[in-house]
Amino acid sequence: MREQERQARIDTAALYRLVALNGWDDLVGTHISARIPGDEPRFLLNPYGMLFEEIRASDLLTIDLDGNQLTESEYTYNRAGFTIHSAVHMHRHDAMYVIHLHTDHGVAISCQRDGLKPLNQTAIAIYSDLAYHDYEGVATNLAERERLVQDLGDKNAMILRNHGTMACGPNPGGAWQAIYRLEKACHYQLLAESGGNTLTVLSQDIIDSRAGETSTAKLKKRGEFIWPALLRKLDRLDPSYRE
Repeated sequence: MREQERQARIDTAALYRLVALNGWDDLVGTHISARIPGDEPRFLLNPYGMLFEEIRASDLLTIDLDGNQLTESEYTYNRAGFTIHSAVHMHRHDAMYVIHLHTDHGVAISCQRDGLKPLNQTAIAIYSDLAYHDYEGVATNLAERERLVQDLGDKNAMILRNHGTMACGPNPGGAWQAIYRLEKACHYQLLAESGGNTLTVLSQDIIDSRAGETSTAKLKKRGEFIWPALLRKLDRLDPSYRE
C-alpha cells in the first residue's frame, strides 16, 4: 500500500471516530469518503454494517467510480452512499474528503423552508458557501448524481433538503471544519428560535464580510492547522482507528 493511501485511510477512519465522538452518527447510516491520491479514480467508503466508533483504517473499502468494490471484505457498501460520494468525487477533484450526516439539528434545519439563516458568526462563516439540493428519495438513482453536483457547484457545504447535511474539503481537517461549522450553525439556530424572543438580524455588510470563509483555499489552510490537534485527541482516547 502506498504511503498516501495509508495516510488517507488513517485520516478517514479518524473522521468517522470524530463524528461518533460528537454524537453525530446514525447507527450504521451516513458516510464519509476520501479520494485516494493517484491517477486511478478511487475512493474510500465505510463498510456498511460497522458503527462509526469501531471503524479502523484497514476496514475501509476501496470503491471505483463504477461502483466496483476493490477491497475484499465481509461487508459491502451503502448504495446511497456510493451515489452521493461518487457524484462529488467524479466532478470535484478539489474535494478530497466528503462528509454526509443525519444529525438531529442538521435534519431539522433541512426540513425548514428557509434553511440556514445568517444569525450568528458561525452561520455567516459558512452562509455564502452553502448550497441546497432537493430531496429525491433514497439516493440510489445514479441519475441524481448530475443534479447533486450541479447544485453543489464550487461550494463546500450543502443542505440536502428533508435529509441532512454534507460538506467537503481539500484535506480531512478542512472537511471537518466545514461540517463542524454547518452543524453548529444549525444547532445555534434551533436554540435561538426556540427562545421565543425576537431575533437580532445581522447587517448585510457584516454577512458579506465573512464571505469566502469556507473557500477551498481557506479550508486547506485551516485544515492543516486544526487536524494535528484532533488526531492528538483521538490518540489519547483510543488510537485503534490507525490500525
